[in-house]
Amino acid sequence: RCKNLSVSFWNSYWMLPSDVCGMNCFWEAAFRYDYMKTHPSEKMHLAVVACGERLEETVIMLRSAIIFSIKPLQFHIFAEDQLHESFKDILDDFPYEGKVNYTLYPITFPTESAAEWKKLFKPCASQRLFLPLILKNVDSLLYVDTDILFLRPVDDIWSFLGKFNSTQIAAMAPEHEEPRIGWYNRFARHPYYGATGINSGVMLMNMTRIRRKYFKNDMTPVRLQWGEILMPLLKKYKLNITWGDQDLLNIMFFHNPESLYVFPCQWNYRPDHCIYGSNCKEAEEEGIFILHGNRGVYHDDKQPTFRAVYEAIKNYSFGDDLVHSLLQPLELELRKTMHTYCGRVYKVFVKQLTKSIRDLYARRSKGR
Repeated sequence: RCKNLSVSFWNSYWMLPSDVCGMNCFWEAAFRYDYMKTHPSEKMHLAVVACGERLEETVIMLRSAIIFSIKPLQFHIFAEDQLHESFKDILDDFPYEGKVNYTLYPITFPTESAAEWKKLFKPCASQRLFLPLILKNVDSLLYVDTDILFLRPVDDIWSFLGKFNSTQIAAMAPEHEEPRIGWYNRFARHPYYGATGINSGVMLMNMTRIRRKYFKNDMTPVRLQWGEILMPLLKKYKLNITWGDQDLLNIMFFHNPESLYVFPCQWNYRPDHCIYGSNCKEAEEEGIFILHGNRGVYHDDKQPTFRAVYEAIKNYSFGDDLVHSLLQPLELELRKTMHTYCGRVYKVFVKQLTKSIRDLYARRSKGR
């Protein structure tokens, strides 16, 4: 593994001594670049659902996806009708360089039960459950919440699709690493996956497999397909679920555990991983890959470490030098948060970001 770089080394990047990074870092980046060039594939499909005041947050998430990704991206943006024009105005000004397309969709639920789905947990949140049924021509999809920030290429989480075994249809991260602070194992009144449940804020799906699968359940001895199982699950558990659609997914994968691929916590790093002390060992070793600012932490002062990353990506302008315009200002702000538990481990917030920037410059240099 590459050692973390202090930003002070960046101005002399191409003269880095081997004990700071070594040729392993360079060849890792170069190999990935060559692989992407010689193994072209279809676009990576990324979906998000935005309602209410989530316009800016969604745009910042999309910006973070664009910065480092290698293969082309197709965004599927599900939003309330009044947000469509704003999304179009902003996204049409993005410097895509031919590698990004987007499609806007209205929020839609099954007609006969639309009212129930709309009021489940938060407005529009349960839209994600119907993506396999709406996007019928999309084979695989990465769904993310609006409060997600990518600190490495989307390509890297997309590659987990190739690691699925023959029974796996989706991938998510655990809800908690530490059972003592886990919500599901302490409070849930319904079945949930594994020891501490799963978090659906980052959900990678092979939607072809989802549409074909017949799911075991606790409502009937007959297995049901995705479109058949959602409403019966809601009717059975609606008085017992707290987190809406995420709880329904937990119930489904409790009964079908062989269908889930579980990826490590650094792919869905949330405040719970550091506000009570650091408990994501993978992030401590390799840095955060995907930051999930749930609980509104990008917009208040409760977790300034998370907010600093959000503001840094928000303030970055496409085309500017990533070291001087993103990485260095961010590290300065993160140092100011060391009075908090998350701030004490602020280096995990820049460790992977530093490597992602280094890899990006290596690809650009090799592509000249």
